[in-house]
Amino acid sequence: MSISVASFMRFFFILVGLCGLWPAAALAAAPTILVYGDSLSAAYGIPREAGWPALLETRLRERDTGWRVVNASVSGETTHGGLTRLPSVLAAHRPRLTILALGANDGLRGLPPAQTARNLERMIGLAKKQGSEVLLVGMRLPPNYGPAYTAKFQALFAEVAKREKVRLLPFLLDGIATRPDAFLADGLHPNAGAQPALLDNVWKELAPMLDKVRR
Repeated sequence: MSISVASFMRFFFILVGLCGLWPAAALAAAPTILVYGDSLSAAYGIPREAGWPALLETRLRERDTGWRVVNASVSGETTHGGLTRLPSVLAAHRPRLTILALGANDGLRGLPPAQTARNLERMIGLAKKQGSEVLLVGMRLPPNYGPAYTAKFQALFAEVAKREKVRLLPFLLDGIATRPDAFLADGLHPNAGAQPALLDNVWKELAPMLDKVRR
C-alpha cells in the first residue's frame, strides 16, 4: 500500500502536534502541593528562587517525584486574610496537598489565639472538602509578648492539628530561631542561607505524606 507525500506530511504534522501537547498535559496531570503562608514562605527580602518553597520544588524535581509546587504565600498575610483568599486559590490549583503556614502575623499583632485557631480550622476544612491533605506549620513568638500569650499561641497549632486530624510541623524556624546570623537585618525574616534549613524542617513532615497522598 502506498502513501502519498501529502498524506504522510499530514500524519507527520499531527504527530508533532500531539507530541508538543505531552509536556503541558503531563504538567496539568501532575499532583500539586500548595504552599499557603506569609512572608516566611513568600521569600521576603530574598530572591524568590532562594525561598524554601522554590527549593522544595527543586528537590521534588531532582527526585523525580512527579509533584509540582504552587506558592500562593503573601507577605503580611493573617489567618483572616488567608481564609478570605483560600476558596479561589483552591479552585484555581486544586492541590492534592496543602502546606498551611499562617498564623505568625496574628501573633505579632496580638490577636486572640482562639480566633487564629478558628480561622485555621476553617481553612483546613476548605482544603479537605476540595480533596487536599493538609500539613499544618506551627510558629512561636518572641518572649517579649509575655509568657501567658506566647504559651497560648504556641499551643494552638497542636490543638488545631489534633482536632482536625492533620499532620503538624510544630515550628517552622526550629534550629535557626536563636541564630542571629540566619536572619535579615530586621531580625524576623530568615535570609537565603537559612532557607535550606527551613526546607529540611518541612521535609521531615512532608516526605511521609507524599506517597501516601498519591496512593
